[in-house]
Parts: sequence; C-alpha cells; structure tokens
Amino acid sequence: MEDFKQRLMENGYFRQEELVFRDCDREQRVRISAIMSKMASFAGYDYDARGLTHEVLWASREVFLLSRAAVRILDCPRAGDVLDISTWENGVKAAHMRRAYEMADQAGRVRVAARTDWILVDPLTRKILRPSSFTAKPLLDSGRALECPETRKVLLPKEGREDLGSRRVRWSDLDGNGHLFSGNYGDVIWDALPEDLQPKVPAEFYINYSREAVLGDELHLEGFRGEEGYFVEGLGPHGPCFTALCVF
Repeated sequence: MEDFKQRLMENGYFRQEELVFRDCDREQRVRISAIMSKMASFAGYDYDARGLTHEVLWASREVFLLSRAAVRILDCPRAGDVLDISTWENGVKAAHMRRAYEMADQAGRVRVAARTDWILVDPLTRKILRPSSFTAKPLLDSGRALECPETRKVLLPKEGREDLGSRRVRWSDLDGNGHLFSGNYGDVIWDALPEDLQPKVPAEFYINYSREAVLGDELHLEGFRGEEGYFVEGLGPHGPCFTALCVF
C-alpha cells in the first residue's frame, strides 16, 4: 500500500496488463485500437485512484474529452505479453491538458510510448473550459522524458484522396458517454486501410478527434497515400469526426 501511494505521489499510475487474443490482430500483434483503449482506461484508472471518478468529475461539471494522440511502437507487443503500463500528467499547452504513457515488458524495455491531449468540457453545456478552471486538483508536469513524438494536427490534402467507403456507428461501438469510443477508431481505420497496409505494424500513429460520432451516424471514410504515411479521415453528418496518420 505504501508503494502504491508513493507511485501516486510521483505523479504516475502503474498496473500490469496481459495481452490476450482480443487485443491482437491475426498475427497476434497488439492492435492500435487495443493500445488506444488501454490509454483511455489507464487515464481513468489514474484519476479513479485519486478519488476523481467519472461521477465526481461529472458532478463538478468538469470532464475530459480526448483531442489528440501520438503513439510510437518501438517493439510491437504480442499476445501473451505482460505489460507494465504507466501514465502521468504532462503539463498544459494552450487549451490542452497533456498526458504521457509507457508500456514496458517484464524486462523493463519500453515497447510502446504515447502522448495524449485532452480538453476540459462542461458535460451539460458542452462548453470547452480553460485548463486553469479545473478545480479538482493541480495539473502536474513531471518533466519525465518520453521516447514519443509530440501530438500534431493531422490534415489530408484536398486533392488525390481515395474513397474508402462508409462505416455506420453501431451500438457496440459506443462507450458510457454514448459516443464512438476513442479506442474503437483504431479498428475503424484499420478496416478501411488498403489491403497492402493492413498487415503492417505502424512505427507511429497520430489521430485528431474533431467531433463526437453517435449511434447511427454514417462516417464517410477518405484516404491519402503520402510521403509521411497513409492518412484517413472520417466525415460525419456535421463535418470531420477524426483525422489520422499511420506511419509505416
């Protein structure tokens, strides 16, 4: 218990997680959607451990929505691997509250590193709040080094896009907030990728979340193969819902 408290005081949360088949693709390598899901979950675990549950934050009318993410896969984890997953607050930049992650194996080698940017929102009015208005706790920055690029704005060129079809948001896509779960975007993207790219493991992955997608929304998917990698954008009824870049 004392060790656990010490970890929290050092601005991190730590827990072991074993990869199982549902986390992995047909080659038994962890899917981007599983990495993204664990990132969202462990951010929640960190705040839950501090007594700041979803219910507490909702009652305070201060909830977090994921805005951007950057992932670097150093050595792709596989089915059966046991990962030590840690996360810590990484300061504030403009309207974004930042968080970092590492997924290490039992030998201590970092296999995946990631960064996320979050916005603070009033869940009733959907108004975006300034980070300085967050009342639940001080927002910290450990200054800890991380082997992952910064999050970035992802933009597709207007010309040369490929039509990747459409994807309707289904009941099983939704999370407890009633919209398409942030982790599930990884599967939406990989299902839409050209066949020659689907079996590949990305060295880096970036995604911007622009608008919430809800039950029944039809996402029109467009792609672009560029020098940086393959871009995918999902257009909903009211404009882009997400834009992503897969660097192979």
